Amino acid sequence: MSSTAPRPSARRWRFASSIRSPAAARIAPFGLFITLLAAQPLLEHHFDARWIAVARGLAVGALLLFLWPRFVELREAPALRAREWAAALATGFGVFVAWINLDHGWMTFGGGQGFVPLRADASLDPGLVALRFLVLAAIVPVMEELFWRSFLLRWIDKRDFLAASPRDVSALAIVATAVLFASEHALWLAGLAAGLIYTALYVGTGNLRACVVSHALTNGLLGVWIVATRDWRLW
Repeated sequence: MSSTAPRPSARRWRFASSIRSPAAARIAPFGLFITLLAAQPLLEHHFDARWIAVARGLAVGALLLFLWPRFVELREAPALRAREWAAALATGFGVFVAWINLDHGWMTFGGGQGFVPLRADASLDPGLVALRFLVLAAIVPVMEELFWRSFLLRWIDKRDFLAASPRDVSALAIVATAVLFASEHALWLAGLAAGLIYTALYVGTGNLRACVVSHALTNGLLGVWIVATRDWRLW
């Protein structure tokens, strides 16, 4: 006897399709991230701040997974060609170098001790390190590139942003997106440089996958650098 219950993949597609607006599907993961970040001071009264940060990233990852059918700019994009891979890796490394050098005085605002994945005896907690890497190198790049580059960059010029070519974005859209991206980071100057570099990569390749690769490489290298130097404020 056959079952009429929808398969898990069908249920996921139905859930993803319930967010009808293409803009909403790209705003939702970023909005969830910012909402949970704003709620962190309240949650810290009850939970370890480090695990709150990890849980925030994993929640965003789960939402990205549910909404994945909607992200045509990643699902249906052509495979990166050799020169696009080279550009993505070069820009990812370049942003990493900028990030570890543009971190002094007037180049920053706010800040704090950062994410410190240490046990009471000052040894590394491998579980926290692994989860932090997962969130920052695999989840955050997808979330941010979908919001900043795929959505906002093109939406500033054209409300039907999926129909807009990244190669045709205006100077206003490039500057505005980069400035807003910078405002999201304590290292604002490094964030501004990163925003401009990732945008240049998107405009040059027309492929959001290149930006995700580049961003993931930057964050992965930063993670390695931070663990090696124990400069936790950068995390």
